[in-house]
Amino acid sequence: MIGLSRQELDEKICQIMGEMFEIPREKLTAEARLFEELGLDSIDAVDLVVKVQELTGRRVDEADLRRVRTVRDVVDIVETQLKKVA
Repeated sequence: MIGLSRQELDEKICQIMGEMFEIPREKLTAEARLFEELGLDSIDAVDLVVKVQELTGRRVDEADLRRVRTVRDVVDIVETQLKKVA
């Protein structure tokens, strides 16, 4: 995933989330709220963190995770983690 543009990264994360949580692609907008709009729960959040760590090869800081509210926040964390790897 290193070397992807922001748009490509957005698409990849939305694809992964759609597959993991069976969410229709049209609901996965940057502003979509994970818990309130997409119906994710705490177990889904843990699964998502594990997936982000697998994708980036890095542990995600707990403080960063507490700020995640939207799909855009997830993409931002992945992008930040990938920049640390590069």
